Amino acid sequence: MLRNKINGNLALTGFDVIFNNGATTISGENVVDIPISELHPPEFHPFMVNDDQSMSRLVRSVKQYGVRTPGIVRPRADSSYELLCGNRRKRACELAGITTMPVIIRNLDDDDAALTMVDSNLEQRESLLYSEKAWAYRIKLEALNHRGSKSDTPGKLSVDTLCEQTGESKNQIFRLVRLTELILTLIDKVDAKQLAFNPAVELSYLSQTEQTAVATAMDKYAVKPSLSQTVRLKKLKQEEKLTLDKIDAILSEAKKPAKNEPTGTARFRKYFPTDYSQKQMDAVIIELLTGWKAKVAQ
Repeated sequence: MLRNKINGNLALTGFDVIFNNGATTISGENVVDIPISELHPPEFHPFMVNDDQSMSRLVRSVKQYGVRTPGIVRPRADSSYELLCGNRRKRACELAGITTMPVIIRNLDDDDAALTMVDSNLEQRESLLYSEKAWAYRIKLEALNHRGSKSDTPGKLSVDTLCEQTGESKNQIFRLVRLTELILTLIDKVDAKQLAFNPAVELSYLSQTEQTAVATAMDKYAVKPSLSQTVRLKKLKQEEKLTLDKIDAILSEAKKPAKNEPTGTARFRKYFPTDYSQKQMDAVIIELLTGWKAKVAQ
């Protein structure tokens, strides 16, 4: 990454500064301005482009400094371009009222285009949703496997390459890729932290119909499936005994209180003076509930 030392501090050198100094290349590749109307996302792009607070910050940066890092594109048959890397920057340009964007044009086949898209986004994005990481890993593994003999290190497993790049273990990578087998409703729940990662992996072994039943039951009973529940569902699936009624029954089970968790009115001890007896607490609770009931009945 290009950097410039100013007053003893490191600062990113803006794209326009590079060109004002007469440079027209980055790492030996030409950089050109392309109308954003000619830049199109890949047919399948696993990385989200949301109009959130992060986007607002990016828009302010683009307005002030321009697009610092060029996107990466490849030509399409209709003379426009497939934007492999830089779709958030393109959206920021749209919101900032900027009509062109600096890009590097590369002639890539489908496998190399997929690898470029995944690698560049993994490197540049500070955080990824589970769904983004899952699909990114799957796309990269499939591209590496398909490319096969064209690899720089023939015989090296694609998952080993991904392990080296991401620092993830093989097991974790395979478990993340399992999430791509989830229906959209469930993987959205994983991203929204309404469904934990480990239970989600177990649910990925169910059919789409069965997963839909799980999602319906989650909303119906306002629950998050526990790991033990999803393991039971997966086992029933493997034994060919899983039915939609069993899914509903398992998800409707009331969760047992955690070990040593207070029950009954003892749960409210923290709201009372330490010298209050159980009888005194019960009396206050009953009095408050009686008043609440009378108020609701009005």
